[in-house]
Amino acid sequence: MTMKITRRGFGMLASAGLATAAFGIPAVWAATPDEIKKSGTLRVGVLVDYPPFGGTDSNQQPAGYDADVAKLFAKSLGVKLQLVPVTGPNRIPYLLTNKIDVLIATFGITAERAKQVLFSDPYSALTIYVLAPKSLKIKGPEDLKSVSIGVARASTQDTAITKIAPAGTDIKRFDDDATALQALISGQVQALGASNTILAQLNKDYPKMQIEPKITLKAQANGMAFRKSDTELCGYANKFIAEIVKNGELSKINQHWFGTPLEKLPPMPKL
Repeated sequence: MTMKITRRGFGMLASAGLATAAFGIPAVWAATPDEIKKSGTLRVGVLVDYPPFGGTDSNQQPAGYDADVAKLFAKSLGVKLQLVPVTGPNRIPYLLTNKIDVLIATFGITAERAKQVLFSDPYSALTIYVLAPKSLKIKGPEDLKSVSIGVARASTQDTAITKIAPAGTDIKRFDDDATALQALISGQVQALGASNTILAQLNKDYPKMQIEPKITLKAQANGMAFRKSDTELCGYANKFIAEIVKNGELSKINQHWFGTPLEKLPPMPKL
């Protein structure tokens, strides 16, 4: 037997000490767009330790790509926004225990996670590139043989570059992303295998280097996450995402935080 309980109803049960687990009944909390509008507030879980997707501003308030998307989402619903800091490990528990209405937290869409949550269409991507100065001519894998490339040893980018690079390519492997990044900054290597988070850092701290993506190696689709019962809210989110892609608002957010226009988002993974 499954109970469908509104957030208000669940709160009444909880205050009365009637936890559904005591009855052995799995709760399904309903959060529809109408219910969110009626409550007047959208509670969004965001990371604060993974800038520029999720960080904090000068007042130690959540800020970043995800927070800006959350602001637009709340605006589309016509409600106030409450940003709730979450961590990697507690993201799903916060959602399933009704502490938040939705996760907008750089959450990669995977089959394993889809067993617990309902994913929206992708609204961002954690993308791995070959990065290099604008002046360096790299149009495809065949051009890598003439440059030195730094990567974090055994990383996703190491594997991807090793797979596509011609034999004899000078791939220099470092202990971590930070060391590989410093190798590019200091001129030890000409190019770098890294994610769009590193690209944003370079564009912010070293704009004169004019670092840009040369080759896209891999794109991890990130989706908003909802409780399995929240199909209406997820459907609303998919229409919202399509709209902000179409009208350019999502690209503006990407430009602000990553220094580049939004590339075409990856398709919804087959789960």
